[in-house]
Amino acid sequence: MENVRVRFAPSPTGPLHIGGVRTALFNYLFAKKNNGTFVLRIEDTDQTRYVANAEKYIIDALEWCGIPFEEGPGKNEKFGPYRQSERKDIYKKYADALVASKQAYYAFDTAEELDALRTKAEAEKTVFVYNNVSRETLNNSINLSEEEVTAKLAAGEKYVIRFKTPKDQKLILDDMIRGEITIDTNTLDDKILFKSDGMPTYHLANIVDDHLMQISHVIRGEEWLPSLPLHSLLYEAFGWIAPKFAHLPLILKPVGKGKLSKRDGDKLGFPVFPLNYTNEETGEISRGYREDGYFNDAFINMLSLLGWNPGTEQEIFSLEELANIFSIERVSKSGAKFSPEKTNWFNQQYMQQKSNEEIADLFIKLNQEKVKDFSKEYITKVIEQVKERAVFTKDLWDLSDYYFTNPTSYDEKASKKQWKPDTKDIMLEVKEIIKNIEDFKSIEIENKVKAYLTEKELGFGKVMPPLRLCIVGEMKGPHLFDIIEMISKENTLQRIENAIEKLG
Repeated sequence: MENVRVRFAPSPTGPLHIGGVRTALFNYLFAKKNNGTFVLRIEDTDQTRYVANAEKYIIDALEWCGIPFEEGPGKNEKFGPYRQSERKDIYKKYADALVASKQAYYAFDTAEELDALRTKAEAEKTVFVYNNVSRETLNNSINLSEEEVTAKLAAGEKYVIRFKTPKDQKLILDDMIRGEITIDTNTLDDKILFKSDGMPTYHLANIVDDHLMQISHVIRGEEWLPSLPLHSLLYEAFGWIAPKFAHLPLILKPVGKGKLSKRDGDKLGFPVFPLNYTNEETGEISRGYREDGYFNDAFINMLSLLGWNPGTEQEIFSLEELANIFSIERVSKSGAKFSPEKTNWFNQQYMQQKSNEEIADLFIKLNQEKVKDFSKEYITKVIEQVKERAVFTKDLWDLSDYYFTNPTSYDEKASKKQWKPDTKDIMLEVKEIIKNIEDFKSIEIENKVKAYLTEKELGFGKVMPPLRLCIVGEMKGPHLFDIIEMISKENTLQRIENAIEKLG
């Protein structure tokens, strides 16, 4: 493909939903696959819903996800500005051009007049639609004389500019995911292109910006599929070549049908936003994947497979691998069900892939005070021992606390089961064996203790579970003799003494 240019165009009305992140990701992957450009445009024409910190949140989220834009606000602004509120002077002339070519018209209908028409339609059990039938009788420049229109404009009467949808046409549209779509223009309404507050609507600004920014492919969510006929008609009205369109399937709730929402996350205990978000009005904090401890590459890998299929059994992909194999043709038409359990599985897989040194750095950052007396080398060895059992970095302390601090209590259920009347004497003997081991390595300690079992004709269960209880405080942890080697002979002996004292 030549000169591929795609854009992610969110509205700054709040935090970026993971559905929006996936749209950005698929645009990014498509651009990378085709040596193209990924553009960020902020569509803030709806000033009533504008949220001050939302744009920064969007940019920070894309950066954390590892899919930064190449062109956008404050970055390589060759087609700038990239905020629609800063481009509002551009749009009026395009709306006026459509009016001049009789493909759009001034509508002077007041809110009260339109409300009255809706009420009347309801009473008649119908629905009022401003379309190619009703417009013929309403307060607009189709029905008014040129002099009347000029007088209304000169008097400063409020108006909107509506698109004049063609009558009796059959549109044959193409979607890269859904294939051919046929639309009867008589089913469409006359959308507003320019509002009375001097701002364009999404429809006009979107089309004009995509054209001026030379966007070649529009990859967006399926909620915009109903807008495709109007957008195609607008391109035709302007005499412009339309980009290719692809409408992505919804991300669905984990249970049942319907679009995944924040409410679903709150109810089932998982985030639906990439980063924590604080509502400045209410102070409410919405959870984010970053703050919940997910790795950004695991999060992105999970999102990539929601609605896209690589065509193989492989599930773990780096961002570079995704870019190399991504194909719009392999995006599904049907919605993709979100799975919190699968998301955790991805994080665990990435936990195992990352180096012990990298995980150790994250672990130290989370537990600075608790591990300040231990070397990075020691902590890295601990991580190697326990990492495979962890889903998140925050899990590692509970999995490894006994490497850093002696137990002060012992699991009650395990104590009752494992600590028998003769256990104290056995542990005293094991203590003496460990005390006399010179080459304090895991295999040597294990061999000496097993030799003791054989000599005394003791069953494995008589010694190993209570010894683990002494060392760990509960029945958890990796190979016991690896733990003993790590914590040192002195610490091991002290822990056995402590347990004997507490458990009798």
